[in-house]
Amino acid sequence: QVQLVESGGGFVQPGGSLRLSCATSGFTFSDYRMTWLRRPPGGGLEWVSDISSSGVLIFYEDSVKGRFTISRDNAKNTLYLQMNNLQPEDTAVYYCARTRDTDTIGTMDRGQGTQVTVSS
Repeated sequence: QVQLVESGGGFVQPGGSLRLSCATSGFTFSDYRMTWLRRPPGGGLEWVSDISSSGVLIFYEDSVKGRFTISRDNAKNTLYLQMNNLQPEDTAVYYCARTRDTDTIGTMDRGQGTQVTVSS
């Protein structure tokens, strides 16, 4: 079955960096667009970034542009999110998600998430 396992979250001070990873199995990773989502405390799921199956097309939510970088390694079936200059408003549980053309945020297969906390 589809499995997505996020790692790399933690506690960081404002201005700090984290690199999230998402190890996948149970599907042909290189066939799918992949997405990072996040859920802030008390909030709903938010789209953060996505990357096409080949890695050529990349999109970011405006608030993370210039700070976050999404990437993928199709040979390792792994998705990444490099997060720099983290701010308190980036505090959230971060999820990676397999994305089909018909998916909405709520229907994507996603992992259990990894907590990112940004605080001084």
